[in-house]
Amino acid sequence: MDTFVAGNRHVLFLNWRDTRNPQGGGSEVYVERIAGELVRRGHRATLLCAKHAFGAAEERTADGVRVLRRGGRHTLYLRAALLYLLGFVGLGPLSRRHGRPDVIVDVGNGLPFLAPLWARCPVIALVHHVHREQWPVVLTPRLARFGWWIESSLAPRVYRNCRYVTVSAATRDELAVLGVGPERVSIIHNGTPDMTVTAPVARTAHPSLVVLGRLVPHKQVEVAIDAVAALAGELPGITLTVAGQGWWEPALKDYAAGLGVAGRVRFAGFVDEPEKRRLLSEAWVALTPSLKEGWGLTIVEAAAVGTPNVAFAGAGGVEESLVDGRTGLLANDWSDYTEKVRRLLTDDALRLAMGVAARAHAARFTWPAAGERFAALVEGAAHVPAPAEVDRTYLVP
Repeated sequence: MDTFVAGNRHVLFLNWRDTRNPQGGGSEVYVERIAGELVRRGHRATLLCAKHAFGAAEERTADGVRVLRRGGRHTLYLRAALLYLLGFVGLGPLSRRHGRPDVIVDVGNGLPFLAPLWARCPVIALVHHVHREQWPVVLTPRLARFGWWIESSLAPRVYRNCRYVTVSAATRDELAVLGVGPERVSIIHNGTPDMTVTAPVARTAHPSLVVLGRLVPHKQVEVAIDAVAALAGELPGITLTVAGQGWWEPALKDYAAGLGVAGRVRFAGFVDEPEKRRLLSEAWVALTPSLKEGWGLTIVEAAAVGTPNVAFAGAGGVEESLVDGRTGLLANDWSDYTEKVRRLLTDDALRLAMGVAARAHAARFTWPAAGERFAALVEGAAHVPAPAEVDRTYLVP
């Protein structure tokens, strides 16, 4: 039987993906690293997420964090409520090992779990970024309107008595527009992963670019491919490595072929941590052309190995993970993006100086510091009684 520190808390994280899910990304890294930091401070942590068809067991424990996989992408939301209610009366997998949850961290990736409607313990709402721009990109117009109504109208009402956590001031400001007062929002930045390599990795001899992330439309990898096509005449050796996987990959390959640069663009698929570090270390410039990021974890990952980045101004937290003009460049539109990439690839002194500054900037963010701040919120929330009844009159759109 596990032994725990007296007085600790059982924290249940609700997130539809985990880091082993092929669609997982920076949000999942954040959740699992924060959960691990809570465990190191004597708390108990469980992550409830969806099952996926990649050989992942229904239950595993990593770094002291218990991961339960139940249901699918859409059915998980109902399963979460049912499993919690079973746990509340001392039954089911949520109470069998760690005891019933003392605090729930409800991760809203567009669609939240609406835990305050069914939970009888304090709920912390974790929002990486607001999805206003993404809904029309990934869904039909009708479904996009419905998704945006849930995120922008229903969720702020359901969580109106909850503490929020986000990873950037940009998201805090977006939440304020939705009616979430800034005084209820704590900013806890991502830590920078350990990007130490076992041996020095030399930059490529030719101009090289790398994009790292999920291959979905709102990541806008087409922008990076456009840059390669536009600069191939000026920089004949230019290449782009696209590391990641996702359902949009065939469309991106077709796009590269249509521009005549298929031979310059390599799709590396999923890469493990050592390979990721190698790719980021050998590239001249990393690219983050995403429509919106809550923070921009890949930006600081590249920065940690001295690789500057190009991203879009106004794309959420990238304006904090990247310091424009010091650790990388922010572009205003697609054509300006190509120009910013050209500038970094052709100005060796600028690129090297930004790489040095980027490494120093990335070192400012650590997971222990983030975990300490999150633990304080958990400990404070656990002393606040959950409301006995929840007003549900606002559920009708």
